[in-house]
Amino acid sequence: MITVFYRSDGQMQQSQTEEVFKDLKTSDVVWIDLFAPDGDEKRAAEAFLGTTIQSRATAEEIESSSRFSETEDAIFANTNFLIPGPEEYSMEAVSFIITDNVLTTLRECPLRSFTDLQRRLLAFPKMYPTGFMVFVSILEQRIDLDADMIELMSKEIEQYNRKVSLGEDINEEFLLDINQLQENTMLVRENIVDKQRVISSLLKSSKYPRELQSKLNVMLKDISSLINHTNFGFERLEYLQNTVIGLINLDQNKIMKVFTLVSLLLMPPTLIASFYGMNVALPMTDTGWDWVIILGMMAVSFVVILIIFKKLKML
Repeated sequence: MITVFYRSDGQMQQSQTEEVFKDLKTSDVVWIDLFAPDGDEKRAAEAFLGTTIQSRATAEEIESSSRFSETEDAIFANTNFLIPGPEEYSMEAVSFIITDNVLTTLRECPLRSFTDLQRRLLAFPKMYPTGFMVFVSILEQRIDLDADMIELMSKEIEQYNRKVSLGEDINEEFLLDINQLQENTMLVRENIVDKQRVISSLLKSSKYPRELQSKLNVMLKDISSLINHTNFGFERLEYLQNTVIGLINLDQNKIMKVFTLVSLLLMPPTLIASFYGMNVALPMTDTGWDWVIILGMMAVSFVVILIIFKKLKML
């Protein structure tokens, strides 16, 4: 699907067909959004812009050189957008191409930041005079959404910490939940660092409007604070994980201690019972009270061992 945002009669208009390019000049267009486009839509956008739009495979490259590049006429930037799920987070690669102040975006899945900005673009067109401004606004809104995710993850960490303090649900499943939250935290941090690289590369470019420099610098400061926050959250999770492992080990040690003490307490009575179970002549037998005497000896040995353990504070 293709969505073209252009100016007509002083108003911002929206079209979802490539046929609109026949009646437009590049100076009229602000943003071309290619959402899982077919071949005709992509070729029409390339012909209108006079440049090649990167493929999805190129957008997903992780080398530093492919995240941001320039030609004489265009700027190419690739970055990942984080998509939160019920349990796991996923990354979606998005390509940005800026040619003659026209922004072109290539993506394969719906993104909330794009949908919200499209509504604002139609409602307040004067706030987005060029494709550069739309590009910066997308990154700015994405950073805000990342900050919201970090805040939600901090609340989750606090809930896990409270459960550990109260001793609730401390088991292997709880430990796996903490591990999954660690993975999500790492993905969020990776996503934020990716935005930092793109913005830093854009600041080194000679093509971006200088009036955007202060906004880009503020975004870099926000990203730095978010990175520090994610690092702190990861450290809390690591500490929490170690605490849970320690508690699980303590519980297992208590269980083993109980089994060991029970075995030691029953060892003397078992020895006496085994001794008198032999088919030979033994002292204090054939009195008519053999079983009473043996039970008494077993009970006395059990009580003696129990008293010893209590005096040694092993119970």
